[in-house]
Amino acid sequence: MLTLDGATGEGGGQILRSSLALSMVTGQAFRVHSIRAKRSKPGLMRQHLAAVRAAAEVSGAVLEGDAIGSRELVFKPGAVKHGSHRFAIGSAGSATLVLQTVLPALLATAGNSSLVFEGGTHNPMAPPYDFVERAFLPIVRRMGASISARLVSYGFYPAGGGRVEVTVEGCPRLAALSLLDRGEVRRTQLRALVSQIPGTVGLREVDAFLAEVPWDRACARPEVVKNSPGPGNALVADVESEHVTEVFASFGERGVRAEVVAEKLAKEVKRYLEAGVPVGEHLADQLLLPMVLGEGGAFRTLSPSGHTRTQVEVIRTFLGTEVRMDERSAEACVIEVKGMRR
Repeated sequence: MLTLDGATGEGGGQILRSSLALSMVTGQAFRVHSIRAKRSKPGLMRQHLAAVRAAAEVSGAVLEGDAIGSRELVFKPGAVKHGSHRFAIGSAGSATLVLQTVLPALLATAGNSSLVFEGGTHNPMAPPYDFVERAFLPIVRRMGASISARLVSYGFYPAGGGRVEVTVEGCPRLAALSLLDRGEVRRTQLRALVSQIPGTVGLREVDAFLAEVPWDRACARPEVVKNSPGPGNALVADVESEHVTEVFASFGERGVRAEVVAEKLAKEVKRYLEAGVPVGEHLADQLLLPMVLGEGGAFRTLSPSGHTRTQVEVIRTFLGTEVRMDERSAEACVIEVKGMRR
């Protein structure tokens, strides 16, 4: 049984989720201790426990330590089975993170799966649905996967209550990915999502963002969300280029001015555009698993984040695979991945 230290690297829930995904695909049992040791509230929170139990349901795993607050977990996977699954994360726990936990294993099967996720779709500590739909999944489809996703209802933090439906066709052999150039920027879009809060918040966010990033105002708008059970706000920016679409988001919170939300997003978008790379910071760490479980490949990105470096370490622990990171400057890096399906 492999043993992992949950305090390694960024010390959050990513070590757990990536270990679950790799364990299901490889059949390798593992024990992880010091779960989320670097967080203000260490141990398993509701959304992390939801990911553990979702993985157990998909793989028929035997669990030890699967309880709220637990700092140690043993996961012994069985055979992964495709089929229909419903995962209720509860509150605003991230539906997208649970999806990314079970997706690699379901892709590795020979059958089709129908999945329903109920919980948070727009959570400050997780990729929003927009990112998964328009940035992450299109690249996985480019690698040969057949996946469709639909946002049925929004779930903003802290109320949650959103619903996402996903269908996955088994694809035991993902093709190699080469994403070294972004190409010309073809289209940009800015959406200020507001639910059960004054619409002026969205207008202020749009104005503040455009003051920092000179996009065409015709492609920037506030959007009132009517199918969410609670209040919420997210500012979402799309950069659609010739070879890739990147999606960035910033989230409104009580007591945080709309202009601060917009300025945070503008800073992230400007960094990406000025670097000239195709893959942004968040997409980089999320591409590593499908690549290493397929035929590998290479992409160019920003300087690796703590999440990316942690992902590389978990991959090395499970597969013995060294992911090569060629840091060519302070703002550019080429990451090369050797896939296990070659």
